[in-house]
Amino acid sequence: MALFKKKNQPEEKAAAVEKEMDYKELVLSALDKKMEKGNLYDGCLIMPRGFTIDIRVGRIEEKDDVKLMQVLFVVSHDEFDEPLIDPVDAQGKTFEEAAKMAVDIFYGGVWHPLDQALMKKAPTRVPVTYLKQHYEFEMFAQSIVRIGAGEKGQPIMLIGFILNEMPKYLGSKKYYWVRIYLAKHKDREIIEVRINGSVCSELSKFFTEYVRSWDAENTFICEKQYAIFVQRDDDKCPFTKETVVNGANFVLDKLVDVKNQDDYQAMTTELEEMIGDKNLAAEIRIFVPEIMAKMTLGYREGDSLFLIEGDNKIEFKKTQLRSYFYVQQAVIEFLSKRPEQEVVQEIVSKSVAFRELRKIIISANEKAQAEGSDTKYTPQDMYVPGTAYKVGDEEYMPW
Repeated sequence: MALFKKKNQPEEKAAAVEKEMDYKELVLSALDKKMEKGNLYDGCLIMPRGFTIDIRVGRIEEKDDVKLMQVLFVVSHDEFDEPLIDPVDAQGKTFEEAAKMAVDIFYGGVWHPLDQALMKKAPTRVPVTYLKQHYEFEMFAQSIVRIGAGEKGQPIMLIGFILNEMPKYLGSKKYYWVRIYLAKHKDREIIEVRINGSVCSELSKFFTEYVRSWDAENTFICEKQYAIFVQRDDDKCPFTKETVVNGANFVLDKLVDVKNQDDYQAMTTELEEMIGDKNLAAEIRIFVPEIMAKMTLGYREGDSLFLIEGDNKIEFKKTQLRSYFYVQQAVIEFLSKRPEQEVVQEIVSKSVAFRELRKIIISANEKAQAEGSDTKYTPQDMYVPGTAYKVGDEEYMPW
């Protein structure tokens, strides 16, 4: 029996893929009808002005004659550093109805503000100044997707809760997109704010009181809004994403064999020659172990970076430093290949946050033991407000 099972696995997998493609075709067909100006090509919808919409079908279920479908809409553009990903849960009496509902939610929540940005309809000006840089952004936001609100009244512009905070999160990129997702059922609340796909935990607090005011004892309430921020000027960043990712991959490969200061200096020199920019190379080699530590040790970390200049510590947000999330992407891809635990530990050991946390945890556990407590503190119990870093060049300018 086992032999037959193994033999049939490719066939079963092929059947599952074929079934997923059938659902994808349903969504693409509904999307093509809704968008009007798009062209279907190679399983995607190609839109004017360089936008591409891809579809990925996730969970498919049938409950009490209701068809449930989870769809990921992936919007790409040459000026997007990260694709805009919109997860949508839809339902209907048939999968055709569910596909149409998914498209309607995507269209109202994501494509509407993107279309506003393309046509420059009713922009809100958002000036940004930080660390020797000034940028002018235009924000486009209108539609709010609401599910199960009952008699809750008219939707509120969710981006309004954090609009005054947004200049602290915008940097040199041409496009930033903000996804606000709020949900409540009974006492369970979900508040999530993402900027270009990355969770910004400190922005959640601005929605706490609003979500707690919802009466969701006997229903599920959900609200979602996207806001698109477009920089007026052309991109003047002196480096590319590819340069940073290549540099991060180099550090990930070399850092494992760094055993002393001479090894580290040799790696630094080689990295600087490879990158051609001493300051960018410094950002890459600093952030690789810090991001690795954050992603593997499980401690909570805030949205901030702290640039150390002499005796001063200048705070700004990770989303404002372009290289940070390029490096993070390289680390995520590295971890997705399931490296040996010893390799990960060797890289993490170079992290300043790791060393400081280790001291704090050892001290806290010794104190607890001295007091007769059985409490054992771990990294998961810790919170770090952000990552501090230092670049020695007085002319250093963050992008």
